[in-house]
Amino acid sequence: MQSNASSVSSSAEPMLHFLCGKIGAGKSTLAARLASRPRTLLISEDAWLAALYPGEIREVADYARCAGRLRQAMAGHVAALVAAGLSVVLDFPANTRASRAWLREVAQAAGCRHQLHFLDLPDDVCKARLRARNESGTHPFTTSEAQYDAITAYFVAPRDDEGFEIVRHA
Repeated sequence: MQSNASSVSSSAEPMLHFLCGKIGAGKSTLAARLASRPRTLLISEDAWLAALYPGEIREVADYARCAGRLRQAMAGHVAALVAAGLSVVLDFPANTRASRAWLREVAQAAGCRHQLHFLDLPDDVCKARLRARNESGTHPFTTSEAQYDAITAYFVAPRDDEGFEIVRHA
């Protein structure tokens, strides 16, 4: 099921929000906006990885190893937060079918509604934003254009048959 950004839920019922988009698409910016709602908590993969593994993530393989550990720790925590009546914005990239399968499992364990926000922007826009982000020094990680290309090679846009309510942001 797909909808546009104007249909983003604002109900008081706990909700999980997931984010899909290439590096520099604006996932963290949207995550912060979603998390500004009452009784909504933001969990940022980048912030947790920077805090738990300072200086350890230099290559894509390092990221995969550390992110896998973090995901194992977070799944039950997210379900507990939802059970306590909180909505959660998971600022974890839902950029492959495998990562979205994990998020679907998290949603099923939490037993609540969920939305997958798909930031669908072209590479040139994402790369320009990435350069600006790198120059600002405000992000916990710096990503080169070569790393962008290597990581983006794995990107797979979400499909309706994956079981998410997809909210498209262009």
